[in-house]
Amino acid sequence: MSDILEQIAETLEERKQAKADSSYVASLYAKGLDTILKKVGEEATETVIAAKSGDKAQIVYETADLWFHTLVMLANEGLGPKDVLAELQRRFGVSGHEEKASRSK
Repeated sequence: MSDILEQIAETLEERKQAKADSSYVASLYAKGLDTILKKVGEEATETVIAAKSGDKAQIVYETADLWFHTLVMLANEGLGPKDVLAELQRRFGVSGHEEKASRSK
């Protein structure tokens, strides 16, 4: 796993113990899952708009925001980048059609 993803994951865990007024992430945790999910949705929308604009720098910037807030959501649920990377590893080399068909309904 990327060192920066691990560092972010560790920091997000530390922020669970911080006071809401001392950290942006701690304030998200304090406000709860709905607020965190709203931020993920906002950042996803901003990423789509950036992609439509074709501005590569803006696409990278907004994708970083999206990834960050997704990492906050994962941490809130007791998950981290390792969990997502393990799922991607599981899927690697498997046809997308096969993978989708293998999901339980």
